[in-house]
Amino acid sequence: MAAVVRTYLEMTDPSELRPAGVPRTDGFVEITKVDPPDGATSAWFYRHVGAPHQWTDNLGRSDAEWQAWAESVETWVATVGGRNAGYYELRAGDDGCEIAYFGLLPGAQGQGLGGHLLTHALRRAFELRERAWLHTCSLDGPRALANYQARGLRSFRTETLGSA
Repeated sequence: MAAVVRTYLEMTDPSELRPAGVPRTDGFVEITKVDPPDGATSAWFYRHVGAPHQWTDNLGRSDAEWQAWAESVETWVATVGGRNAGYYELRAGDDGCEIAYFGLLPGAQGQGLGGHLLTHALRRAFELRERAWLHTCSLDGPRALANYQARGLRSFRTETLGSA
């Protein structure tokens, strides 16, 4: 398989944010914080959002490890008409606020929901820190990088990883 390209993107000023338009969904969109933190929710989204994109690094985490992860991040879940659609997780640190995980379930893609959820994630990240950043790779959805750039994130580093 071809090498994987990982791209790191950042935004250092909230005025750089270019909000997405209203999603074209059939149901009401709601984005809510998972409170209290719940490792099972983080694990479920990681598995279901990440499966098509070969997210495998954390599949071996125990329930206790997922719970510890959930307690170290903010998890936000998007629903459409009451059904899970996607999520993001923020991890605030000394280097800013990382959007550690972000994605939509396959059935929720292609409706403008990704831009809407990313706009929400970036606004929340700037409430926590003065810099928002994330990384994506060539295994992610075909519109992922374009969505990040459309919201105003700019690349600050790329790296090529060995075979996928």
